[in-house]
Amino acid sequence: MIKITFPDQSVREFEAGVTGLEIAQSISPRLAKEVLSITVNDTLTDLTRPITTDASIKLHKWEDEEGKHAFWHSSAHLMAEAIEALYPGTKFGIGPTIENGFYYDIDTGDTIIKDSDLPKIEKKFKDLASQKNAYVRSEVSKAEALEYFTNKNDEYKLELINELEDGTISFYEQGNFTDLCRGPHLPSTAPIKAIKLLSVAGAYWRGDETRKQLTRIYAISFPKAKMLEEYLVMLEEAQKRDHRKIGKELELFAFSQKVGQGLPLWLPKGAKLRERLENFLKRVQVRYGYEPVITPHIGNKELYVTSGHYAKYGKDSFQPINTPAEGEEFLLKPMNCPHHCEIYKTKPRSYKDLPIRFAEFGTVYRYEQSGELHGLTRVRGFTQDDAHLFCRPDQLKDEFKKVIDIILYIFKALDFKDYITQVSLRDQNDHSKYIGTEDNWNKAEQAIIEACEEKGMNTIVEYGEAAFYGPKLDFMVKDALGRKWQLGTIQVDYNLPERFELEYIGSDNQKHRPVMIHRAPFGSMERFVAVLIEHTAGKFPLWLTPEQVVILPISEKYNDYAEKVLNFLNNSDIRAVLDDRNEKIGKKIRDNELKRIPYLLIVGEKEAAEGKIAVRKQGEGDKGAMTQQDFVDFINQEVEKMLSEIEQ
Repeated sequence: MIKITFPDQSVREFEAGVTGLEIAQSISPRLAKEVLSITVNDTLTDLTRPITTDASIKLHKWEDEEGKHAFWHSSAHLMAEAIEALYPGTKFGIGPTIENGFYYDIDTGDTIIKDSDLPKIEKKFKDLASQKNAYVRSEVSKAEALEYFTNKNDEYKLELINELEDGTISFYEQGNFTDLCRGPHLPSTAPIKAIKLLSVAGAYWRGDETRKQLTRIYAISFPKAKMLEEYLVMLEEAQKRDHRKIGKELELFAFSQKVGQGLPLWLPKGAKLRERLENFLKRVQVRYGYEPVITPHIGNKELYVTSGHYAKYGKDSFQPINTPAEGEEFLLKPMNCPHHCEIYKTKPRSYKDLPIRFAEFGTVYRYEQSGELHGLTRVRGFTQDDAHLFCRPDQLKDEFKKVIDIILYIFKALDFKDYITQVSLRDQNDHSKYIGTEDNWNKAEQAIIEACEEKGMNTIVEYGEAAFYGPKLDFMVKDALGRKWQLGTIQVDYNLPERFELEYIGSDNQKHRPVMIHRAPFGSMERFVAVLIEHTAGKFPLWLTPEQVVILPISEKYNDYAEKVLNFLNNSDIRAVLDDRNEKIGKKIRDNELKRIPYLLIVGEKEAAEGKIAVRKQGEGDKGAMTQQDFVDFINQEVEKMLSEIEQ
């Protein structure tokens, strides 16, 4: 008999070799139907694999990320089986799960799969799911694996197998399809009830632009048809909220092939929006004792060699810039922290000077592959709301907690109510990809954990997600559609101060190393604005929106009065514009409501005679007539109320 410990720490005995599915069945038949995967001693695995020793387990249903992972991973294999049945000779790259669904990269030779082919593949996919075939795992030797995929003439799988160690290779088979895979998978295809193939895209093999471009098919599946229906409704709403679409409609930003892929151009309205966000954070930073700095857009390559960034991310950087001096190389700045370290070193520092907080809206450049670029969320040039704090070890936790306060304040101001805080630590088994000593890492990780506990934060821990120089706290925000985005981040770093030999003179008159905190509440201005656009559907808060008011004269006869209203409002710090087109007032109202301008002011004969304006609010209709000063007071009171609620 073996002892199985459940998440509530209760213990039950089972025969050695019991499976997770059998354990679920012993609890209840309903649970056995709903469970999708199992974690055994911290390893996610199949429900059908035998458990032979004492173990701690957790059963996963659809509501759990681990359950969805097995469900969508199994669905990817089933989609591959459908593709192979319809397109014999297809070669398969990788087919991983993603945040919503899965994809498979395939090579169909001379056959081109288009969006119009997806219904045919989807029908075959559904037919195969209904057969309720089992997913069967088998351990194979490296020689057997190579022989199998050599016979299939699949060079992509052969390349993957050649990178694996003998004794660690497994196959999964369902129906007429066999794939190289570590798992885990569902017991069978039976739970896969609802399927939708979403799109076709191109993707270079292993993300390398010098290699063949494969066809990538995106799809999603669910255990219930109603779940798929709800997802498709959400997807339709997401398309309406797409920041690329709304950004174009509101004239916020644009891209130009002549300027270059992934390099956004901020148009006047977008620049105003971005400027107000920057000024908002700058005001907060002043309250917390930050000092502004500015650093160049390029840096000597040796700067990034010293920091360790070049060794880690050199291949993702733009190529070095050579100067007339022999052997001298510069890089477009890929990050701001090494520059801030050099600012710290410009003069001697005392323990009394710390903490020092340098803040910069610094633009950085990283080479993203063209296939990975996406609107403002994935670009090649972006501005980080970056700051680096240099403090004594005894100040670290308090400084960390103050940064948490800043991020939570910003989220409240912009109505991001639903978020997860993730403590990102080192990979527990592989420390080779991180720089620094074991002791410094332990101190940094412990500081973050304790700071979160003292702030009463409900955090999740993710191993392997730390930066290469230190652990971090990431804020994963859910937008209005329930999608997760990583925005704010705070990182503790004992290592860059070592590499740059940063020092301060302590109270003992000896030299000491400061601790460094990296923080970016927005993350990047580009990504944050994209998320904000989609979260609000372009209807920004009144205090933030680039245009608060539009004035609509009923006819050209009242343009002069409308101009006077415009000047009065602008002189009163109300952001107003005038729509004096020779159009009917109904069309002007409709057009400007589509621009998401909060207030529409209509002026005609009566308003001009009485020195008033007819006020209409976006989404609420008429608010009645007001004098110009009354309207200014009304707007200012509304903004003040919003901001005072943020402060509470």
